[in-house]
Amino acid sequence: MIRVVIPHHLRTLANVRKEVTLEVDEPVTQRSVLDALEARYPMLRGTIRDHVTKQRRPFIRFFACEQDLSHEPVDAPLPARVVTGEEPFLIVGAMAGGK
Repeated sequence: MIRVVIPHHLRTLANVRKEVTLEVDEPVTQRSVLDALEARYPMLRGTIRDHVTKQRRPFIRFFACEQDLSHEPVDAPLPARVVTGEEPFLIVGAMAGGK
C-alpha cells in the first residue's frame, strides 16, 4: 500500500483524512500514484494535474523521503521506502507571495 498525504484543501474536497492509502501496481511512479488517487477520488481530477496534459499544476509540489520530486520524470520509479509504505508520498500546496 502506498501512503499519500494531500493538502488540507484537497482533503476537504475528497472528504478524507490527512493520509490515504492506495493500492498501486508496479512500477510505482508519480503517474501511477496520481492515476490511482484520481480513480479512487474522482473529485480530485484536475486539482493536482491538468485535465488534458496531465502535467503538475503550478503551486503543487511532490516530495518523498525528504526529496523534492516535483521536477523528476513522472514515470521515474519512486523511492523504495515509498513503495514499501515506510514513507509517504507528499502532495504539497506551495505558497507564493511576497511584500
